[in-house]
Amino acid sequence: MATLAKPNLPRFDVEIFQNEYLADGAREVNAIVTVTATGGGTSGGRPLGIADAGGPPSADTAAAVVILVDCSGSMDYPKTKIHGAREATAAAIDALRDGTAFAVVAGTHEARDIYPGDGTLATASATTRGHAKEALRRLTAAGGTAMGTWLAKADKLFLTRRDIAIRHAVLLTDGNNEHESAVDLERAVERVAGHFTADCRGVGTDWRIDELRKISSALLGTVDIVAEPSGLAEDFRSMMAGAMGKQVADVALRIWTPANAAVKFVKQVAPAVEDLTARRTEAGPRAGDYPTGSWGDESRDYHVCVEVPAASVGNEMLAARISLVLPPQVGGGTPEVLSQGLVKAVWTDDLASSTRISPQVAHYTGQAELASSIQEGLEAHRAGDVDTATSKLGAAVRIAHATGNEGTYKLLQKVVDVVDPKEGTVRFRKNVSEADSMTLETRSTKTVRVKK
Repeated sequence: MATLAKPNLPRFDVEIFQNEYLADGAREVNAIVTVTATGGGTSGGRPLGIADAGGPPSADTAAAVVILVDCSGSMDYPKTKIHGAREATAAAIDALRDGTAFAVVAGTHEARDIYPGDGTLATASATTRGHAKEALRRLTAAGGTAMGTWLAKADKLFLTRRDIAIRHAVLLTDGNNEHESAVDLERAVERVAGHFTADCRGVGTDWRIDELRKISSALLGTVDIVAEPSGLAEDFRSMMAGAMGKQVADVALRIWTPANAAVKFVKQVAPAVEDLTARRTEAGPRAGDYPTGSWGDESRDYHVCVEVPAASVGNEMLAARISLVLPPQVGGGTPEVLSQGLVKAVWTDDLASSTRISPQVAHYTGQAELASSIQEGLEAHRAGDVDTATSKLGAAVRIAHATGNEGTYKLLQKVVDVVDPKEGTVRFRKNVSEADSMTLETRSTKTVRVKK
């Protein structure tokens, strides 16, 4: 493990967990990379903006937030949804730190910034927060739903403050993206990816998990369900607290591999499963960057799998060098290495050594299987394939029980009756609510840390 400190940045530490011993001729090396940032958002540090490359930023370069609120006609049925959206947006505005740049957008088949309303971002203060909350009366329900248009509006607003590195959107909807095609939404997401992060929330049960997950995944945020409008304000308050805790943006996980070796996959595995493999951008000879988004005081785990050239007993090699890197525009003109760790491979004929599975690798392989079992099980149930659904959710119960994922286990119990958790024997419950089913699927990717 190596740690490189820089003034005004959180301290980043990298730990590598693996079994470095391989059998004669084996080629696959697996490692769990734990990245921990300290001294950031909740430790008294200040956010790092792009302006830091040339000197300290002013208070108003700390962060930028755009709140995208669904104001389509369906938000008026029942009226508690639009009322809850107004209350939640007010709660989020109250949680903004002084100096934060922000805007509120009413989203329908169009996107209209209702505050400040002039195509720019306001600067949070007691006065502007008050004016913004007064403007929430203009959040009225009428029109369609075109989320790609909302994201494009957020991007345009963020571009008015290019000096701000930490940019975050919150998107709330209650329905499907009916007023633009799936292709249009996909193109909009591709255009804004890497420009800002986004947390997505669905209120009620008439929205599509796959649509919001596509957005939140591409924009390195979270997705969740708020089944009742009364729960929106607390959820928005919590999301904004997380956004205000971020200290540094655009951190990349850089993986270098030696000649004839290649990265097979990279996945974030805690606090949630997120496959980053396809997001690689080349970063020099035999090196690639994988985006991790913004960081405050927090810890995340990544599963890295590298394929190396086969070797015989007695050989050893460096399979990968893993670094946390700031991009040139934040790192002062050159990429800034924040921390570093090494993944090794040693070939042995000792059967006990080569067949031992790293506890961390085994745990997170199980967590990824848990997520896919839940999603495949619920998909099968919707298709009427009860046998496959029961088998998949039974496997999910077994994994959740064995790995101590109590949150997911409790959500599973609302969908299936557990006969034997160790064996994964379950029966589907009768009259499962749509909210319980959607909550299980939405939160299926949330994981628990490996027990030390």
